Amino acid sequence: MDISAGVLWDIFKHTGSWLINLGRAGEARKRQSVKALRDVITAARETAVYIRQVRDTGTRDHAAEKHLTVLWTELGFALHDLGIEKLARRCQIKGKEWSNPEQYNPAFLEKAHISLERMERIAKEILRQIGQ
Repeated sequence: MDISAGVLWDIFKHTGSWLINLGRAGEARKRQSVKALRDVITAARETAVYIRQVRDTGTRDHAAEKHLTVLWTELGFALHDLGIEKLARRCQIKGKEWSNPEQYNPAFLEKAHISLERMERIAKEILRQIGQ
């Protein structure tokens, strides 16, 4: 798996202190962190399936978009509670984007680095670093 320099920089810049704190934390917190990071991967894949469905059918599903809004927002809260701030902020932006897909301009979304692929890679790399 190729990881770009930007993704690596994000990972090392924003997870170093979190990993130190996780090392001090108990097993329960580690399990919570692993679950939240795995949930990011699952959410990214679920979102990708929905995007493919919209492309194939040309029809948006507001119930599915509501679900994605809640899913990404709750992930943002969970990651924030665990101290995984950079990824938490990205999840919050993704949740807000699904609540109203036209509210952000493409330049902002590009700079926010909230592509599904990038978010999944960051989650996988953090999992790798904590031994999962």
